[in-house]
Amino acid sequence: MDPQLAQLVVNGLAVGSIIALASIGLTLTYGILRLSNFAHGDFMTLGAYLTLLVNTAGLNIWLSMLVGAGMTVLAVLASEKLIWSPMRARRANSTTLVIISIGLALFLRNGIILVWGGGNQSYNLPVSEAIPVWGLRIAYYDIVVTVLAVVAIAALHYLLQNTRIGKAMRAVADDIDLARVTGINVDRVVIWTWIIAGGLTALGGSMLGLVEAVRPNMGWFLILPLFAAVILGGIGNPYGAIAGALVIGVAQEVSTYWLPTEYKLGVALLLMVSVLLFRPQGLFRGMV
Repeated sequence: MDPQLAQLVVNGLAVGSIIALASIGLTLTYGILRLSNFAHGDFMTLGAYLTLLVNTAGLNIWLSMLVGAGMTVLAVLASEKLIWSPMRARRANSTTLVIISIGLALFLRNGIILVWGGGNQSYNLPVSEAIPVWGLRIAYYDIVVTVLAVVAIAALHYLLQNTRIGKAMRAVADDIDLARVTGINVDRVVIWTWIIAGGLTALGGSMLGLVEAVRPNMGWFLILPLFAAVILGGIGNPYGAIAGALVIGVAQEVSTYWLPTEYKLGVALLLMVSVLLFRPQGLFRGMV
């Protein structure tokens, strides 16, 4: 393989790992809450900025990422309490929910600009050299984000397959009414869904801040690849979202071998439309 092409594949795996974490949160909120949350990318941005806030206050980057994720989860739970729970109580339709989520995205983005400004910022990190691997030079933080993503995904797998709340989440995703009849506390499942989705999304935003600048529109620019990954993998399936994210990440980076970088989002859009046309159920179906 051409070394340049191999380098792009490696870069794509790092990008795909970041997209995977955020797309898991997006697919969980749709699979369990039936909510297409267009504010998801901006919660990702919020996670990156809250990590920046703690990091610049003197805490090391790894603890800052955990604290930033926790603070983002609180913001996500506040949106559930103030917006989504009342909307479910009023049985708002999907169109109304989408419009509200877009409004929430604009509120978050402009709030971030108000507090932190519109310029690019970066974490307080030591300069690290690229690591040579099999003739390739892989950025140190690309390796870090990939490893962190694998650990987070393994923890999610354990939670979904081996814990009571994970099994309850799968039951609610399959049939919320049947789950409620069988005694599952659906409200508790909803809270845990937001906690997991918010935590993984914030972690994805922090990881994106490790490999590029922290800026107000970083999450918004990822919203199309996020939805593309969710649709490609099968809406509501977290494992499918992971697979779809890796495909999208690699496809976007490899496309720059032939196309200008400005077309990367176009590649994600093309993949999403192709899936909707030829396999609308995605690679997988439902939560497994």
